[in-house]
Amino acid sequence: MKPQVNRRTVDLSAYPDLVVIYLGMRVNAITGLKTLIGFGPKISKSVDDQPEGLLLHESFLFSLFLPHAGMRQYWRDFESLERWTRSEPHRQWWQTFLRNSGGTGFWHEAYFIRGGMEAVYIDLDVQLGFSAFAPVVTARGGMFSARRRLNMSGEAETSAPVSESELYASSEEKERA
Repeated sequence: MKPQVNRRTVDLSAYPDLVVIYLGMRVNAITGLKTLIGFGPKISKSVDDQPEGLLLHESFLFSLFLPHAGMRQYWRDFESLERWTRSEPHRQWWQTFLRNSGGTGFWHEAYFIRGGMEAVYIDLDVQLGFSAFAPVVTARGGMFSARRRLNMSGEAETSAPVSESELYASSEEKERA
């Protein structure tokens, strides 16, 4: 007789504001290998520093060809995640990446236990996740920040690493030149 399976579940009642975020970096050009490999130790150190609100971090590989690495993180709440993304070292990483993606594409998708999902895709030459089936729009105005994409009230405790005007000013200047 076949043994019964050990079917279990989890009680998430202690985590009413849980956020799960998937992040990925995909190599678009040979120079992207250096960028991708260079982020590994930085991410490991930031996780080892145990940011407030980070419950679990898991790294994995989406593909070897073209290299595409990712991670899944569980955060206690959106505010903890947002606070960390606007602090060091993440602030500096984001500022640097938005100036030059180093031959890679980056994406994240976030899922909220209370409902709502949001995502951003940067320099990706393929459509994946939500972008494979939903309309893709430029991240401007109400679509610029995760807080606004989620229609969350209130303001962030700290300013974004790069403002919308800073990000798009340089590209608009290049277009005029």
